[in-house]
Amino acid sequence: MKGMAGPRLLVVHTSSNKAANAMSPAPFLGLSRCLCLVLFLALLTCASLLTVFSTARASAAAAYQATTLLAAAAASSSSGTAAGGGGGGLPRYVFDALVQYAAAAGNATGCMPEPDVRAIASVLRRRAPCNLLVFGLGGETPLWRALNHGGRTVFLDENPFYVEHLEGRHPGLEAYDVAYATAVRELPGLLDAARAARAAECRPVQNLLFSECRLAINDLPNQLYDVAWDVILVDGPRGFAEGSPGRMSAIYSAAVMARTKGTETEVLVHDYEREVERACGREFLCEENMAAATSTPSLAHFRVRGGAAANRDAFCGPPPAGKSN
Repeated sequence: MKGMAGPRLLVVHTSSNKAANAMSPAPFLGLSRCLCLVLFLALLTCASLLTVFSTARASAAAAYQATTLLAAAAASSSSGTAAGGGGGGLPRYVFDALVQYAAAAGNATGCMPEPDVRAIASVLRRRAPCNLLVFGLGGETPLWRALNHGGRTVFLDENPFYVEHLEGRHPGLEAYDVAYATAVRELPGLLDAARAARAAECRPVQNLLFSECRLAINDLPNQLYDVAWDVILVDGPRGFAEGSPGRMSAIYSAAVMARTKGTETEVLVHDYEREVERACGREFLCEENMAAATSTPSLAHFRVRGGAAANRDAFCGPPPAGKSN
C-alpha cells in the first residue's frame, strides 16, 4: 500500500448555471432600481403639481389681497367726499389703479379675465355712483364695491356661509343669501314653462315679491324690489354642472327688475359662452338690447329699457303699436 502513495488529484465541480442564476442578485438589483425610478418620478410629478397649484393659489390670493387693500385705501381717501353729503364716486386715478390691479390678476386661477373686468369697469365708470346689484360673490367682490363708491352695492349668493364669511372680512358689505330651486338640467322645461305663462305668472313687468313664476326670485328682503337698479351683474350662482342651480332665475329676475323699475338698466351676464347664460340672455334680455362695443365672448352687456318704454306683453321686441304702457 505504501507503493501507491503519491500526489493526489482534487476535482472541484462547479454549480449548474440554473443554480447560479437563481442565487444571482442581479435581477433583484434591477427590480429595485426600477421601483426606485418609478417612486422618484412619482415624487417628482407630485412636487411639480403642488408647485403649480401653490403658485396659482398664491397669485389669486395676492391679487385678491391687493384689490382689497386698494379698495380700503380708496374708501379711506375719498371718505371726505362722502362725508360731505355729495356721495361722489372715486377719483379717476384711484378708479384706474383698482382696475389695473384687478386686470393684472386676470390670468390667475379663479379670477375674471382681464377683458371682462375692463368691460364691467367701463360701465361702472359711466354709471357710478349708482344702484348696483351683483349675483354672486367672488374674487372681484371688493372691486365692484369699491368702483361703486358713493352708491349702493348689493350682493346675492347661494351660499349663506360664504356670505357670512365675507361680511366678516368686509365690514359694511351688504349681501344676502338666495335659495335657488332650479338645476341646469331643467333648462328646456323651465324655458317652455316661462313662455307658456308669459301673460300670467311670468310677465315681463311685475312685482317679483308676489310672483308665482318658477324662475322668479321672490325671497329677497322686500325693500330690494323697490330699488331702481342702474346696473345688474349676473356672475352667479354656480352653473358648471348639470346639478348646479344655474343662472336661469338670476337672468329672468334681472330682466323683470330692469323693466319694472327705472328707465334703463345695464345688465351684464358673465360666462355667456355657456348654454344657460346664452339661451336665457336671448330669451329674457334680448339680442336687440345687446351693446356690442362692451361685450366680450364671455361677457354680454344689455341695455334694457324700463318704465313707460318697457314692453309689458313680451320680453323681446317693441311694445305693440298704439298700446299704452
